[in-house]
Amino acid sequence: MATGAQVLEMLIPQGGWAISGETYESIHFLECEPISKKEFEEGFAKFDAWKAKDEADKAAKKQELLNRLGITAEEARLLLR
Repeated sequence: MATGAQVLEMLIPQGGWAISGETYESIHFLECEPISKKEFEEGFAKFDAWKAKDEADKAAKKQELLNRLGITAEEARLLLR
């Protein structure tokens, strides 16, 4: 289950907010456009699918880069040691 902070990171990735709990009322919109309570609550249901897609997109980009370089992930790890 997602936390309130994770939902806010999904909905407002540029930041500008702070949260001190898990409820809408614990959000402080500091330097961003506020979202509605409904948007926040619906974000919990959407988070798992969003996170899975985000991780898949990152993995695809990583694999694309490795393919362009012509190396494997293991070879890339050796380069970074």
